[in-house]
Amino acid sequence: MAKRDPYEVLGVDRQATPEEVKKAYRKLAIKYHPDKNPGDKAAEDHFKEAAEAYEILSDPEKKARYDRFGHAGMGAGAGGFQGGGMSMDDIFSHFGDIFGDAFGGAFGGFGGRASSRGQRIVKGSNLRVRIKLDLQEVAQGVEKKIKVNKLVRGKGSEYGTCSTCQGSGQVTRVQSTFLGHMQTVSTCPACGGIGRTVSKRAPGSDEHGLVREERIVDVRIPAGVEEGMQLNISGMGNEAPAGGVPGDLLVVIEEEPHQELKRDGMHLHYEAFLNVADAALGCAIEVPLINGKAKVKVEPGTQSGRTMRLRGKGLPDVHGRGHGDLFVHLMVWTPTDLSKEERTVLEKLRNSPGLQPKPSSKDRGFFEKVREMFGG
Repeated sequence: MAKRDPYEVLGVDRQATPEEVKKAYRKLAIKYHPDKNPGDKAAEDHFKEAAEAYEILSDPEKKARYDRFGHAGMGAGAGGFQGGGMSMDDIFSHFGDIFGDAFGGAFGGFGGRASSRGQRIVKGSNLRVRIKLDLQEVAQGVEKKIKVNKLVRGKGSEYGTCSTCQGSGQVTRVQSTFLGHMQTVSTCPACGGIGRTVSKRAPGSDEHGLVREERIVDVRIPAGVEEGMQLNISGMGNEAPAGGVPGDLLVVIEEEPHQELKRDGMHLHYEAFLNVADAALGCAIEVPLINGKAKVKVEPGTQSGRTMRLRGKGLPDVHGRGHGDLFVHLMVWTPTDLSKEERTVLEKLRNSPGLQPKPSSKDRGFFEKVREMFGG
């Protein structure tokens, strides 16, 4: 099913301020919150849709990318790029504070949400790394092994039931007032609502029983990714205290420039320079491809600025919707360092009828377009 426009989902226009976007999301999030709609699958879907819309519009970079490219600029869906297939844990981890006191916030720098028993399900923090890819890796897709320094449960760290709340995540207080006994329920201050605490810490671990270690993670990069796209690897971020849900590993794509080919989305561009003789008489030239080369025939009388199109020789679409093209831009090179013999030959040919400019109506149309571009 096609994704809806995030502006339409939140009911805001494209000029909405960040505060208006946040207000619109909070209204929908509270309306469709799972605690208010237990067992309602439709409400849960609306809740997730609103969160995904807010994820795009609350981030200036993602918002700008969406405004330019639409959903295609957001990358793949579940298990792929950020902006699709968010889990409930993702939503509460990233945007839990948006609900204010109505549904609780975060604990100890870790994301989380409340369970049906009042305990807080804690999620570890996300990690972000950058991967550089060359054009060939972008075209074919690639598997990379990357090193990440992440928080993991220390060897020897043990968790047990919180003695303060007996594992419920909440404490009840009874106070005597002039109106009688008043009972209040609040988050357990000892465990932060998790219901579990560190009963034994491993050597060198932090207060949550976690230590930082280097791990190797296998990352599969799909073909067709672009600069700035983000791959979300679920569960490969920092571990959470007390056996909570691990965070995610966010892999940001960086693209190394190619020496000869220039990228424009799915399309590639190449400038081929011809000498005057080859342009006049015609020739065959080699054009670099992502893998190998292609021989291209240049017709006699080719004018500088002509573009040839090699269909399907560009990059694949990241969603698997075909390939782009390679555009070869032919540029006639005017010599600047002539030998005496070469100058003599050209002087003899200077006034030859065949060398006199004879622009066609098509050529004049090109110059008219140039003048229009520069306001002439």
